[in-house]
Amino acid sequence: MDSITNKRIKQVLKGDQHAYSEIVSLYQQKVYQICYRMLNNQHEAEDIAQEAFIRAYTNLHTFDLNRKFSTWLFRIATNLCIDRIRKKKPDYYLDAEVAGTDGLDMYSQISSPGRLPEEEVEGMELQERIQYEISCLSEKYRTVIILKYIEELPLQEISEILNIPLGTVKTRIHRGREALRKQLSNL
Repeated sequence: MDSITNKRIKQVLKGDQHAYSEIVSLYQQKVYQICYRMLNNQHEAEDIAQEAFIRAYTNLHTFDLNRKFSTWLFRIATNLCIDRIRKKKPDYYLDAEVAGTDGLDMYSQISSPGRLPEEEVEGMELQERIQYEISCLSEKYRTVIILKYIEELPLQEISEILNIPLGTVKTRIHRGREALRKQLSNL
């Protein structure tokens, strides 16, 4: 096929424009397939494939006959597809109305950084439940849990505040967490 193509290219360079139509016939399906796979749009693929053949024709004098024509042509088509992808505008705009809605725009589809009201209520209910369960702990566990997890004090400071050894603070925190875990297991 390369020898046929090179023969036709020489004819085109001598002024025979009909020889180029044979080249187009040989490669048009493959060029279209490359463009379609890259752009995923039939009309754009047809446009770019046509543009690739036009560019190849106008620059045919720069083609090196010692190289493979299909590679050169496919590179032109690929580069045109890449340019189209880069320049393509989005198919939607944030202020455009969403189809099937009553006046909602794309902004309404963007998630907000905050939590939903339902999530806020659930979070508040969970916090209240945890506070209640902490208040049900025995005093020695409740105190260390509050100082450690609510007041966020370091273990050494808790030890000094309660005037108990550091090891005892660690043990009470561990046992208090386990007791709390058991109380909250039904959530």
